[in-house]
Amino acid sequence: MILFSNVSKYYNSHPALEGINLKISQGEFVSIVGQSGAGKSTLLKLLIAEEAPTQGRIYLDDKEITSISRTELPYLRRRIGTVFQDFKLLANRTAFENVAFAMEVAGSPRKEIAQDVPQILQLVGLEQKAGQFPRELSGGEQQRVAIARALVHQPDIIIADEPTGNLDPLNTWDVIRLLMKIHELGTTIILATHDREIINTINKRVISFDKGRVVRDEEGGRYIL
Repeated sequence: MILFSNVSKYYNSHPALEGINLKISQGEFVSIVGQSGAGKSTLLKLLIAEEAPTQGRIYLDDKEITSISRTELPYLRRRIGTVFQDFKLLANRTAFENVAFAMEVAGSPRKEIAQDVPQILQLVGLEQKAGQFPRELSGGEQQRVAIARALVHQPDIIIADEPTGNLDPLNTWDVIRLLMKIHELGTTIILATHDREIINTINKRVISFDKGRVVRDEEGGRYIL
């Protein structure tokens, strides 16, 4: 369970977020929507402790993220997988090696990497592309590698920040269907987007932001800003 309690974030006295109170339960699929600058990305940065709030508290289950120590930070980030608009893949590593790298950094043994990476690539439909480099993959395939990388530690939560922003419509829906499949397996999905068609098709909970504030929070909502 994720809880934002009276959270605000200011940059040079300018409010990026103001008075945010949110609860996201385990296993939810939540879409965070709003125009550019509404506060979506700031909210996600606070959740992974990339930024600290100016005021308020953030909890993941019974752990207060806002007071987490540096030694606890890697554990937190293994619980939360992240996917971004620009893929962030290593150009000189294959799809297999990009996914394996996340496990290597965490100190996973080679045997575990050899066993887990093919299974994860199969889950995202890329088992036949394991030996290809990012330049040899389509944009949608690159994003699926990024999703596979986010899944390697079997996180409780996947944060997807505008994951389809650089994709054509066909690849966009491949990625959205994959996120929905991961959600059906029990993972909490937090999707930040401004794509109305995606939000309205998913038909899950929608939290709308405007100028750093929550202006709408609806179950099975639609993006109508």
